[in-house]
Amino acid sequence: MTDLQKTGPIGVFDSGYGGLTILKEIQRHLPVYDYIYLGDNARTPYGTRSFDVVYEFTLQAVSYLFSQGCHLVILACNTASAKALRTIQQNDLPAIDPERRVLGVIRPTVEILNKISSTGHVGVFGTAGTVDSESYPIEIHKLFPEISVVQQACPMWVPLVENYEGDQPGADYFIDKYIRLLKTKDRDLDTIILACTHYPILLPKIRQFIGDDVKIVCQGEIVAQSLSDYLRRHPEMEKKCSKGGNTTYLTTENPQKFSRLASVFLNEPVSAVRIEL
Repeated sequence: MTDLQKTGPIGVFDSGYGGLTILKEIQRHLPVYDYIYLGDNARTPYGTRSFDVVYEFTLQAVSYLFSQGCHLVILACNTASAKALRTIQQNDLPAIDPERRVLGVIRPTVEILNKISSTGHVGVFGTAGTVDSESYPIEIHKLFPEISVVQQACPMWVPLVENYEGDQPGADYFIDKYIRLLKTKDRDLDTIILACTHYPILLPKIRQFIGDDVKIVCQGEIVAQSLSDYLRRHPEMEKKCSKGGNTTYLTTENPQKFSRLASVFLNEPVSAVRIEL
């Protein structure tokens, strides 16, 4: 076997912790594979950064995961998927290695909307970067031009999660605030996309304020099912993914800090290693 033919883990990248909600579902659906999770916690958040900076940081992370033997990398980050994925796929992969693949979380989320929304009125909660990129409206209208889309940035939701305040009474104001702002943009919403991987941690509170008549789309299970389908349709890539059921956690920040907060997302102990990009 040459180096290019060796199997390697599936890489999962996020700017911080949120991608762990994606990884958790991927592990649940596809437990046989090996994974490397990389959180760029030293440089988070990405949501407020420019397109150029997000692209630069994301390409550095993808290149690092390739160097660790990954043939397939999932950008488990809406901001990176919105601001960097297309450029990396079109401009960088052909030069780096045309046999490797980088996939995002936006397209799989959008593809199933027509099966979820019955009214065709969809709302998107996301970071400022994801909302400003217009990636969700653009992708939705490519597939379903008849669907009406409104968006709302929620700048306080990620800090609530990362400061362990997401289930506290103090979180109620900011969760209710952004839900009200979104609803004023379209009173007929029947489906909401949580377009940031931190937001599922807030799901009980979101459900409390949004009501039972609105469907909430969390990306973890959707991305996991999409990845399973992708590997089934691409046996040449599936053969390159190592199968040991192991996960390695990497962070660009303090590994003890990462491990502590990662347990909030995964509900199990995590031991991380610090790396530099």
